[in-house]
Formats: sequence, structure tokens, C-alpha cells
Amino acid sequence: MSSSEGALAISLISELLTADQLLRARLGKVLPNKMELSHFSVLNLLTRGGEKTPAQLARAFHLTRGAMTNTLGKLEIAGYVHIRPDWDDARRKLVSISPAGRSARDAALAAIVPMLDTMMSELGEDKVRAALPVLRELRLRLDEDEKGDKVG
Repeated sequence: MSSSEGALAISLISELLTADQLLRARLGKVLPNKMELSHFSVLNLLTRGGEKTPAQLARAFHLTRGAMTNTLGKLEIAGYVHIRPDWDDARRKLVSISPAGRSARDAALAAIVPMLDTMMSELGEDKVRAALPVLRELRLRLDEDEKGDKVG
């Protein structure tokens, strides 16, 4: 890698990390009832994907099982998820979203959509559409690397 390619890569990573921090902070301010972004993300996935094991959720979010167990514990205490034994395999548990969790997810979505709409209108749809393929490819390459595949 040449020094100019290295500098370009550092600039890309710096922009991504800074944008991630700023977006998380902004979302954290508008999420209702002290909901954390991780809670919203899990509820959103369960809304779309149905029942999952804690291990499946941990993999989906690239977290350790311990970190996911912590998040699920908080969601269960809040009444947002149901955790039950897997009747086919007693060693596993299954997680589903509760009606209260669905309502909390919907309230969170209603709170963040105006912020996202403003951001989209400021950036412009064409710029967002142009950026998505590059960001998606970067994510896929990083995901391959995390799974132990060679990148590049």
C-alpha cells in the first residue's frame, strides 16, 4: 500500500468512526424512555425476523454471547422480550418480542424517523444512493475478515 493509499484509508476509517459516534449520540438523544440504541436494534430485528436464539442475535450484531445476554436481560426486565426454553433443544433459549416491545420499537421508530428524514433531505437521495454500494462492500469485506476469510 502506498503512502497516499494509506492516508486515504485512514481518512475513510476516521470519517466512518466519527460519523458512527455522532449518529449514535444523536439517536440516543431522541430514543424514548431511556431506550438504548442496542435495545432498539434488537427489538427491530425481532420485529422483522421473528424468534431467535441469543447466539443468533449475538452473531447478527457481532457481539459476544455475554454482551447479548446482558442486553436481553435488560429487555426482559423492561417487558420488551420473552425468553423461553427451546422445546426441541433444552440447552437453548428462544427470544421473541412482546407486545410491549413492539410498542416500544414503534415509538422509537416514530422518534428517529424525523431526524433521519432531515438528514436524508440535507444529504440528498443521490448522494446516499451513491455511498451505499461502497459502504455495503466495505461491511461485507470486514465481515469476511471477521469470519477468518482473507480480505483483498
